[in-house]
Amino acid sequence: MGFLSLFTRDQEVTYYAIMSDDNKVFEALSDPTRRHLLDRLFERDGRTLTELLAGFEMTRFGIMKHLRVLEDAGLITSRKEGRQKLHYLNPVPIQTIYERYVHKFSQQHIATLTALKAALEGGEHGMSSAESRQVYQVFIKATPEMIWKAITTPEFTRQYFHQAAIEVTKDHYISHGPNGDVWGDAEVIEFDPPRRLVHGWQSLYDPEMAQEQPSRVTWEIQPDEAGVCILTVIHDQLEGAPKTAESVSGAGWMYVLSGLKTLLETGASLA
Repeated sequence: MGFLSLFTRDQEVTYYAIMSDDNKVFEALSDPTRRHLLDRLFERDGRTLTELLAGFEMTRFGIMKHLRVLEDAGLITSRKEGRQKLHYLNPVPIQTIYERYVHKFSQQHIATLTALKAALEGGEHGMSSAESRQVYQVFIKATPEMIWKAITTPEFTRQYFHQAAIEVTKDHYISHGPNGDVWGDAEVIEFDPPRRLVHGWQSLYDPEMAQEQPSRVTWEIQPDEAGVCILTVIHDQLEGAPKTAESVSGAGWMYVLSGLKTLLETGASLA
């Protein structure tokens, strides 16, 4: 039975799901064409198929096959906007692997070396700016009701959202820090449990970001197969909040969503 003999039946299912997700990510990253597609989305998110096809000596059908592999691994997500289908980079699966295998080995040193490498190499990847629309997606083995509760009640959010006590009702979004300071205070635009939540966002915990214009966060919960849900988080309307956009991009939202997934699937927090 190998490693699975160490787990109960419920834990076996979760462990298998985690390893299956990892295998899909590693397989998707093994192909240079798919890595190049991810590079293109890293340069500029929200591209159409036609935009991604430019520069490839490959048919439209061939690129679509590679995009399907990346989407199946959760590395990209696509959204219909008007008549266009836009593709977005989803870094959450890579962050999840990083948290599992690398995080304990001195995160600060790794970050410093990564920044040094980018500075020395220069080029378009070295100084990428946060987009005004950020899209993240994660697969969570939990019911829609549990995910909804985890993103709207303080007893859950304290465990994965930087210790913030967040409470969301149909009328109001409020977030308090560990010392009771108000970290966020915004209107709720849509409240449709357990499917869709849209609320304003303003980073009141930082004096500079608090002076920026409010942005917007959308949570979409979509049931999938075998008790798994797809959670999509969209942070947009960031044009008037560049410091906030930089703060929440990449590792900002990835840490929160990785923590949420870990909490709901294992009962433990990342911290």
